[in-house]
Amino acid sequence: MQTKYKVGLLRGNLLVAAVLLALMAIDTTTLTEALLLWLAGAWLAITALLLAFNHRRPATVPWQLLPGLLLAALLWVDPERHVTWLWAWAVLLMLPQPRWILLLEALLALATWWPLRELLGLEQWALAGLLLVTLMLLGLSRALDLRALRQTTLRRARLVPGLALWPGDRLADDLVLERGRSQREDAYTELLLLHTPRHRCWSLAHRLCRLTHSFEPCYRLDPQTLAVILISRNRREAEERREALWRHLEIRGPGRAAALSDLVSLEAERQALARQSAGLQASGEAADA
Repeated sequence: MQTKYKVGLLRGNLLVAAVLLALMAIDTTTLTEALLLWLAGAWLAITALLLAFNHRRPATVPWQLLPGLLLAALLWVDPERHVTWLWAWAVLLMLPQPRWILLLEALLALATWWPLRELLGLEQWALAGLLLVTLMLLGLSRALDLRALRQTTLRRARLVPGLALWPGDRLADDLVLERGRSQREDAYTELLLLHTPRHRCWSLAHRLCRLTHSFEPCYRLDPQTLAVILISRNRREAEERREALWRHLEIRGPGRAAALSDLVSLEAERQALARQSAGLQASGEAADA
């Protein structure tokens, strides 16, 4: 099944769950409980609507933290009615999220299980705790497997479908391949590094892909650095294309170009870009001056 169909199925499931939570909120008579259910339903609905078929970060930290806090609040407000939701902690641990949120959710799970002793009785309470720990460990192991799979996938997957925008981990290997290809085909190939504002990185990446040829790969090295391998017939054409790109992108920070035949290392060029002032500069220009 293609990924875009899986995304559509997930979006539908989230919307159905949001509707069910809304019906529960309508049926409840407690204002606090109703408010929590409405918030949980809204979180699911907005997540479904914002769900996109791409490989950007799955969610911001506050967005990942919200479902755990809502679940804990529901279990504290009315544990008799929502005690079966205790098992949802194992599911939440499977979400892609930072390690400190995983630790926080584990502590919240413990804090919601502990007060259930009088409600469940000692034996059932202890058994529920053992089962909860087992399920949470299974959920955590699954989350680690998914994280490793995601990292492997991102090395060869486009960050945006339909655009030649690749993760930065590929660039070092691609530079070796493109250097050899330019020598065989007698082409002039250069690496262009661009420092962008964090809030404009994705929009500039889209524009960069649209302004370059489909066979010229673009990369997102980090939230503030873009790169592209430009392939031209000669140095003069490369300079003209580089200047045209700079004007159309309207980048106010530094930019740096280096011919692949003269490139010492990617890390050295990135360090030089970090020290460079605003403006576009080709590697070696300062030395030639």
